[in-house]
Amino acid sequence: MTWEPAVTCTAVSKTFYEKDETLAYLPEYRGLAGRWRYARLRPRAVRAVDGVSFEVRRGEIYGVLGPNGSGKSTLIRLLSTLLEPDAGEMSVFGLDVVRDRLAVRQLINRVSVEAAFFKKLSALENLRYAARLYGLAPREGTEKALDILERLGLERRKAFVSVENLSRGMQQKVAVARALFTSPVLLLLDEPTTGLDPRSKREVQDFVLEVRAFHDTTVLLTSHDMAEADRLCDRVAFIDEGRLRAEGRPSELKERYGPNGAGTLEDVFLEVTGRRWPGEEDED
Repeated sequence: MTWEPAVTCTAVSKTFYEKDETLAYLPEYRGLAGRWRYARLRPRAVRAVDGVSFEVRRGEIYGVLGPNGSGKSTLIRLLSTLLEPDAGEMSVFGLDVVRDRLAVRQLINRVSVEAAFFKKLSALENLRYAARLYGLAPREGTEKALDILERLGLERRKAFVSVENLSRGMQQKVAVARALFTSPVLLLLDEPTTGLDPRSKREVQDFVLEVRAFHDTTVLLTSHDMAEADRLCDRVAFIDEGRLRAEGRPSELKERYGPNGAGTLEDVFLEVTGRRWPGEEDED
């Protein structure tokens, strides 16, 4: 059986440079005159993504899992054309992410952990604004916005409240609704349920499954929530320190890496990275 690749990443790398301020105020002695001057520190290279290769099949939900700082969000920003890779190639439905970035943007939508809104406007007004950008008529945009918000579990009266007065979880629901407004061909979800209570998290997950089932949407999801990934994802990839450590179906990985051939995705993470789960180091 053949399948069509939706996303292809081949040997992708991205390096950032940041200043190390820890020694910024230590002086250096220079010259016979006995003068002191402050050290000029070179920026430190941080390889956020290091030679990552994977393919996402059309119509599947693919999870990129790992701890904070592992490179997950950088991958999303690269695929959404917000960053350019230093090396390697990335494509979305055959379109090069760098050369064809405008065409790629027409196929994707993205939900990030920190979504931007017009905070003084209501949730409905934010979505109506997005609807006009997508070319929808005002009445159609309003009806669609209210329908999506209701299916995500947001009370109708909350749709008329300014975004700045909504809880963090409710704001995230509005961000998800905005991303799903046009049923994008490729949906990039960067930890979409962060800050949501269990009920709201389940409602967002159900809606993602619904969009995939009825709109032929391909989903690339980043998360450090292993239960969420186990429920949603057809295949997952574990990334740590910018490198891909393991890839496969959740059931296959749990059988391969779990204790006695069984376990959880958390067990897989611990096995393939050799590290404790985020937060455990704080307990020492």
